[in-house]
Amino acid sequence: MDNASSLIQQRYEIQRQLGKNAGRQTLLGYDQQENQQVVIKLLTFDLDFEWDDLKLFEREAETLKTLSHPNIPRYLDFFEIDLPDAKQLALIQSYVEGRSLDSYLKSGRIFTESEIKQLVKSLLKILEYLHGRNPPVVHRDIKPSNIILGDRTGNSIGEVYLVDFGSVQTLATQEGRTVTVVGTYGYMPPEQFGGRAVPASDLYGVGATAIALLTGQHPADLPQQDLRIQFEHAAHFPPVAGLVKWLTQMTEPDLKRRLSSAQAALEALEYTEFDTYKPAPFKPLPAPTFTIVGVAIAQNLGIGCLSGAFFCGLIGTSVFPVLGTLAGAGIGLAAGLMLGLVNGILLGLVTRLGFYPITDARLHRQTAINISTVLVSGIGLVLLLIAFYIYISVSELEKGFVVLLFGAPIVVIAGLAARFSGRSFAQWYEDTSRRK
Repeated sequence: MDNASSLIQQRYEIQRQLGKNAGRQTLLGYDQQENQQVVIKLLTFDLDFEWDDLKLFEREAETLKTLSHPNIPRYLDFFEIDLPDAKQLALIQSYVEGRSLDSYLKSGRIFTESEIKQLVKSLLKILEYLHGRNPPVVHRDIKPSNIILGDRTGNSIGEVYLVDFGSVQTLATQEGRTVTVVGTYGYMPPEQFGGRAVPASDLYGVGATAIALLTGQHPADLPQQDLRIQFEHAAHFPPVAGLVKWLTQMTEPDLKRRLSSAQAALEALEYTEFDTYKPAPFKPLPAPTFTIVGVAIAQNLGIGCLSGAFFCGLIGTSVFPVLGTLAGAGIGLAAGLMLGLVNGILLGLVTRLGFYPITDARLHRQTAINISTVLVSGIGLVLLLIAFYIYISVSELEKGFVVLLFGAPIVVIAGLAARFSGRSFAQWYEDTSRRK
């Protein structure tokens, strides 16, 4: 069977060897009947043969036969081969084209935080499928060499495939039986050393794999404290607190304290502080200049006029009931109109000149908020001081202090309203730039 031109079952042409262990071979083959590449796994009954190998080999075939997932190899065939001096079992499965994470790590590739997040999300979705089977299927050997990346497109890390189910186990096979200890040191949790494997055991493998991508080192080579992997100091970049917390929970040696399911791990990934270290780039779509300035003015005019009329009307009421209310509302409407117009024009121009097209949404959002808050609060404070000076010059000092007393919180509220307006405009601009 070492001859590259030989055929198995007069159908499967052997092309090259992919891997070899004691008594086992993994070959790349070509199915001449279906005109497609396949993976051929062979178990040879020779001097290296052990009965545990047969148990695992048959279990892999049985498990793959029941699975149907686009990111898991498909079962194709399973049969015996009679050789002159030995016997073999052959498992034929679909070939996954791509490159293993292990080969990327050995070549020195550095994965970004965004890519790590994409990868673990894909793995966890595969595990949701496996663990959701009845009975649940536990892979038991999740590590970089068993994860294949397909061709990447754009900013995506590409399709993620989980392969090599040679260590697979269903929870039903554990009950009342002797369990074979399998896995890879550094990627397997403590309970697997005792022969126990549960769905959360696969989560440990996902977390350890993410740590390998984050640091470029095998998890077993990193220091440990109370069996917990100490990885933060070895990271290629300063990981955010949420990522550190999530990885710590995924690789918690105590099974009771580890994240319990793939769904729980996905939720923790989405709803903790696990933000990308650098925002994932996107292709911005420039919005017309007139639209940018027009929307900025419209949003700020609306909020400015409403808040100005309402709060200045309150000041007028405190000085001259009824007439003061109307006069204050009119003055506030005019002031809000002016402030909204100035703020809208300024926001529109700053956006057009400094963030067109948008490349950093977070910086633009903070800039819009700061401009609106400082501008409106500053002008409001100046107008309040002018009103106070007029009242103490032409009227009683008492009324001037009334204006000051009511006007101060109004300036603060106006600043908060402007902050909201700036944030709203920034969100509109970001959504418009992303919209396809």
